[in-house]
Amino acid sequence: MTAATLSTAVASAEPLLEVQDAVVSYRIKGKGRFIAVQGVGLTVRPGEILGIVGESGCGKSSLARALVGINKLSSGSIRFLGNEVSPLPLKRRASQLIPLQMVFQDPYASLNPRRRIVQQLEEVWNAAARARGERGTAEARLAEITDVLERVGLDPTLRDRYPHALSGGQRQRIAIAKALLTRPRVIVADEPISALDASSQKHVGSLLRKLVDDLQIGMVIISHDLAVVATIADHTAVMRAGKFVEQGPTERVWTAPESPYTLELLSAVPELVGRAV
Repeated sequence: MTAATLSTAVASAEPLLEVQDAVVSYRIKGKGRFIAVQGVGLTVRPGEILGIVGESGCGKSSLARALVGINKLSSGSIRFLGNEVSPLPLKRRASQLIPLQMVFQDPYASLNPRRRIVQQLEEVWNAAARARGERGTAEARLAEITDVLERVGLDPTLRDRYPHALSGGQRQRIAIAKALLTRPRVIVADEPISALDASSQKHVGSLLRKLVDDLQIGMVIISHDLAVVATIADHTAVMRAGKFVEQGPTERVWTAPESPYTLELLSAVPELVGRAV
C-alpha cells in the first residue's frame, strides 16, 4: 500500500474520537471564571496521530485531560466510539470508555513506588478483563503482560523490579504498557517525552508511532517539542490562548503555515520551516 493510499484509507475510516466546540473553564477565587479551552474541535481516526502544539499555558493539557474525562466540559461534546465522554467517577469509569487511555508526562507519578511493576500491570489487566466481562487465567495474564512489555521494547524480566530501579525512559515505557493492557482504541499522551533525556525522547517517540501503525489505534500527542510532532504526527493543531489557530496535515502546517503564530513558533526551530516531513 502506498503512502497516498494509506492516507486515503485513514481519512475514510470512522472516527474513534470526535470533539465539537469543546470549552473548558475554571472558577478562580476572587477572579471569576477563566476559560482555558475555547470551542475547539478535532477528529482522530484509526492509525492516526494528532499532535497538539503551543506555548505553555495555552490550554493543551486542559484539553488533554478533558478528552479522557478528567476535566469536565463547560460546553460542547467529546465522543469516543460514539459514546459521550463523561467526567471520571470517583470509583470506576464506564466500561465502554476504558479503551480511551492517557499517558502522563511524569511516568513515576503514575506508578506506585511501593509495588513491583508486575503487580501494577496485573492490576490493570484484571480491571480491563472484568470490564470486558472476561475471566482470564493467570497464564493468559502473564502472556499478555509479557507481550506488551516486549512490544514497548522492554525485557519482560524488568516486571519484577520496583519503579525506582528503572530509568526514566523505562518507566515511561511501563506507563505505555499499562495503557496497552486495556487494549486501547485511543491514547492521549500529555507531554510523554518532555521529562526524558534526548536519546530516550527519540526512542519513545518512534515507539509511539510504531504502536499506532501496528495496532491501528488513534493517538493525541500534546507537546511543546515541535520537532517531535513534525516527525511522528499525521496532523497538527496549533493552539494559542485556548483556541486552535491552525489545524491540518503536518507536512502542510510545517511547510506552508497559514497562521502568523504558527510561523512564529516555527521560527524557534528554523530547520522545520519549509521542510517536508
